[in-house]
Amino acid sequence: MVIAASVGAAILAAPSWASDAPLLLEVKIPLGQVRGRIDHLAVDVARQRLFVAELGNDTVGVVDLAHHVVLRILTGLHEPQGVGYEPSTDTLYVANAGDGAVQIFQGAELTPVGRIDLGEDADNVRIDPNTHRVIVGYGKGALAVIDPVSRKKIGDIKLKGHPESFQLTADGGQAIANVPDAHEIAAVNFAQGKQSASWPTEGLSANFPMTLDKAQGRFHVVFRHSATLAAFDAQSGKKLFSIETCGDSDDVFFDSMRARAYVSCGEGFVEVIADQGKHYAKEAKLATSGGARTALFVPELDRYFLAVRASGQAPAAIWIFKPGP
Repeated sequence: MVIAASVGAAILAAPSWASDAPLLLEVKIPLGQVRGRIDHLAVDVARQRLFVAELGNDTVGVVDLAHHVVLRILTGLHEPQGVGYEPSTDTLYVANAGDGAVQIFQGAELTPVGRIDLGEDADNVRIDPNTHRVIVGYGKGALAVIDPVSRKKIGDIKLKGHPESFQLTADGGQAIANVPDAHEIAAVNFAQGKQSASWPTEGLSANFPMTLDKAQGRFHVVFRHSATLAAFDAQSGKKLFSIETCGDSDDVFFDSMRARAYVSCGEGFVEVIADQGKHYAKEAKLATSGGARTALFVPELDRYFLAVRASGQAPAAIWIFKPGP
């Protein structure tokens, strides 16, 4: 179900850091009566709409980024975790932890057009820009492959445990997935329909967030135990270098234009860490809000969006940051 939203005005944020800071807070958009945990985000760049998986609320908020308001709210969901927008078919996919279903909405009005029952714990959603296929991590260990035209599952790739964040390679032929329960990072070959490699985490554990630097052929993983950001070679899986970071992270994104990673952490910080080729260097540690551990960096808009859950008298909100030089 889609319902209209009535939410308070956005708050223009007084700059709390210097104008040359790596992230400058521009605005806070309140999400209304949203309680509990907020999970992942996705964007429709053409319409400038941000989709917010409001897991604790069983809803997805649709935020108008041009006017800084909540446009509408999608209801009838069951602990939505992952969201993904596929532009060629103008379709939004919402993965639900509660019932394991992927619910599908289409067009400007986000009309419900179907669902795919995966079984349990449907989680992260990724869109292959080459084939437009939709990849969803779910269950005790699998990646589901969904055809965007038929809206049906056409493939299932087994893993050794539940996949957390995963990324698709530039050609879409492979995925690299965090599998924390198996203490590994898995490489997946879609043409073969199976896992093709298993890479160790070298004493680190709870590898949840991941981001891919396609230009440099490496991926970056954040571990929660101990709290560490590490770079790996995308071909061999070899660990290249690492650095300590903030705790309870659930998202990391790589800004290729500035060669830096943005790490959002539930302990109440966003860390900005530069990739200097052979090592990391910390650029900034910005105080945010406890539990604000999911985010989205959108290169096309050159903006970083942080999901902040309700706390005390402060409502849940999306904080929008402009990256600095």
